Formats: sequence, C-alpha cells, structure tokens
Amino acid sequence: MSKFGVLVMGPAGAGKTTFCTALIEHLQNSRRSCFYVNLDPAASDFSYEPDLDIKDLISLDDVMEELSLGPNGGLIYCFEFLLQNLDFLSTAIEPLSEEYLIIFDLPGQIELYTHIPLLPGLIGHLSRSGPLNISLCAAYLLEATFVIDKAKFFAGTLSAMSAMIMLELPHVNILSKMDLVKDLMGQKELKRFVDPDQALLDDEDTGRGSAAHTVDLRDPAEIDTVMSGGSFKKLNRAVAKLIDDFSMVSFLRLDVQDEDSVGDILSYIDDAIQYHEAQEPREPREREDAEPAWEGG
Repeated sequence: MSKFGVLVMGPAGAGKTTFCTALIEHLQNSRRSCFYVNLDPAASDFSYEPDLDIKDLISLDDVMEELSLGPNGGLIYCFEFLLQNLDFLSTAIEPLSEEYLIIFDLPGQIELYTHIPLLPGLIGHLSRSGPLNISLCAAYLLEATFVIDKAKFFAGTLSAMSAMIMLELPHVNILSKMDLVKDLMGQKELKRFVDPDQALLDDEDTGRGSAAHTVDLRDPAEIDTVMSGGSFKKLNRAVAKLIDDFSMVSFLRLDVQDEDSVGDILSYIDDAIQYHEAQEPREPREREDAEPAWEGG
C-alpha cells in the first residue's frame, strides 16, 4: 500500500513551518487526514504539535553541548544519527494508510539540499524505492522578498535547482510570503519571476558603474564596490544563464493568509504525488428515506 508525503524545505526564514501550519489547517477544513513530522532538531515553537518530532530522538542543543559542535556541524551530526536510527521513522509511519498526507518539516540549512549527501539517503528510505513506500514530492520555499534584489533571487533559484538535481524527486518550487511584496511590486512585474530567465537582468540599471580600479578587501568601504561592480554583474548573468539553459525552475506563489492560495499549492502537490489517482472511487450512498418516484395519473 502506497503512502503519500511532501518534504517542505528551503533556506532559513522562508516560512516552512508557517506553510506546514497553513497546510494542516487546510487539510483539516477539507476533512482530510495528515501526519506532521518535524525533522528540525532545533525547532521548538509549533502552532500544531508534531505527531513525530526528531527531538524525541536527538536534540541539536544536546549535540552542541556534549560534542562542542556549532549549529551546522551539530545539524549534520543529528541527521547522520537519524540515518543510523531509521526505525524511529518507520515505527510511526508504517501503520498510516494512503488517506494520510505525511508532511515532513525540514531545517533551513541549505547545504542539506545542495551538496551534503544526507537527504538522498533519507529519501531512499522513505520513497517508493524504499521500505516505507511513500510517494514523495519536495516543496522548496523561497521568500518572495528576494525578488527585490535580483542577484539574491537568482542565487535562491540556483539553490532550488541544485536541490532538484540532487534529490531527484517531483519538485514544487514556491515563492512564499507574497503578502510582503504585493504592495511593493505590480502583478505584471511579479509574473516575470514565476519563470526566471536571463532577461530579468537585461533591464537592470544599478547606476553604480563597474569596478575598474583595484579593490582593497581590507577596506569595508570597498566591499560595496565588489558587490556591485562589473565582475559581480558578470557572475549574476552567468548564474542566470545557467538557470535559463536548464529551464527547470518555475515558481508558484503562496500567501498563507489566503486559503485559496494554500489550496492551489496543495493541488499541485497532489498532482506531483498522484494522490487522487490512487484513491478508490466511492459508490454513492442510497438514501434509505428516499420517497418513491412520482407517477402521473
């Protein structure tokens, strides 16, 4: 029996847990079952208490204190420990039926999604090729305020593409916190960021010129020259061209305060995991108190 799940991921501050909360509320309003799994060993505040919490297995605070590790090193240790104790997940998830949507809330350290091969090992256990047989998709969140700074936006888009390539899962990319930018940018301009391409940089005019002189990196006043000079612009264009050449990344727009917006995102997730195709058709119930058909006399 196949199960269904979504991995909610993205950089710190992208609104992953807020999205999980909105998704749970929408599922409950739709009378649909869900199972909430927190895989962030540093998370503490939840609107909905997780059904399964990695902190019951290992805590980032304990790891940092006992092993004298920093936040990133401690997080990697926690995930390595989880991979050595996958029964922690299996015991809780195996009894779930196909009617559940299993929501995995992941931490915000993007190195987990870009170059450290820990998540592929976890996905191998969770996915259809593994013992838990979950039809999975990844929901990668990027904060919509990134569109204000195009260089930052393309860097975030590159991280989303990196996650798509490394995880090899059906992927839904989401611009979250749309309510923060709807008054800063018109709808027509926002639509240009849904399908990112190099043309977004063609009309950019920073007005700061190029860095023609030698930059002294020891001088804080010169740092802005590095981040706005000709070499930086060339780097941005190279990143944008790479994204454009692959043509893999497009975004959905999310406003968690709008239930219709949350419902639209869920419909894309359901399509990616083929949720509705696996549901058996239900026979309509006959009304026991149905009145006999009227017969004309």
